[in-house]
Amino acid sequence: MFQVLPRIGRRRALQASAAAFVAFGLLLWWLLPLGESSPGGKVVFSTGTPNGVYQVYGDMLEEALAKDMPNLDVTLEQSEGSQENVARVATGQADFTIAAADAVEKYQANGGPGADLLRGCARLYDDYVHVVVPRTSSVESIAELKGKRVAVGQRGSGVRLIAEQVLAAAGLDPEKDITPVYVGIADATELLASKKIDAFFWSGGLPTRAVSKLSQRFDIELVPIDADLVAKLHQPGAGSSYYRAALMPADAYPAAQRIGVPTVAVANLLVARKGTDETLTEGMTRTVINSRDRIGEKVHAAQRVDLRTAIYTDPLKLHSGAQHYYRSVKP
Repeated sequence: MFQVLPRIGRRRALQASAAAFVAFGLLLWWLLPLGESSPGGKVVFSTGTPNGVYQVYGDMLEEALAKDMPNLDVTLEQSEGSQENVARVATGQADFTIAAADAVEKYQANGGPGADLLRGCARLYDDYVHVVVPRTSSVESIAELKGKRVAVGQRGSGVRLIAEQVLAAAGLDPEKDITPVYVGIADATELLASKKIDAFFWSGGLPTRAVSKLSQRFDIELVPIDADLVAKLHQPGAGSSYYRAALMPADAYPAAQRIGVPTVAVANLLVARKGTDETLTEGMTRTVINSRDRIGEKVHAAQRVDLRTAIYTDPLKLHSGAQHYYRSVKP
């Protein structure tokens, strides 16, 4: 027989139902962000040379983006390195890239097209300058590269930029005092192993896979870049204020070194362009930060990405989308 609940009983039943409805709604909101979806469309990410850290990082980031923003169509485009990467984003040929701070600084100083539109999303990890020679080489300093055949990176690379500045700081004309060879890391390792060059420059995260592989099949050494040279690089017009003295740790290339080697380091930045969709840029920044450990399994340099320092993207202003991300995770 149907029983009519007292007024107070009906009230409690309604309250309980309302509470359950609210709880269910909150659960849905947590599991399925209502009104939000993955940004869509096509995105071009400019990476770097084959076997270089930028290219490997880009491959891993593409996998992370496929999971975090499945509606996004990401195209990776190889490049010669930082200098070309900066130019591509500044002129709208690419949407995002990784580039060293010195390459950004140079592009801005030269008034490159769209330089004022460049924006930073995150400070990532540091590049370390490698100057690699055969173990049998007599070269023990940068100045002793005089008269040698030296690979200095491709023409649009950050390697070439820093190589020329390090050579100049050591009193060498990069065009006259050495025989410059303009190749990337993949070709440079092969040329050194086949004794067609005497040394090569490389600027990349630690360890760089191509250098590790070379050290396991060919005896190499790393030429130190001492603090005096770094001081010269900081002089006006001589290099970049973004270079810092660093020590390449002994365990970076255990087959090639037993002690730390003095060198130069420079920060890498995740770079975007003013006007790039804020939601997209916020999502890109979030994925880069959150996928640190996942990417770091293959790209050890990525393990150095730190939320506490990621906002320091000098010489670039933070993109507004990246600002939204950092505000959302601020404790």
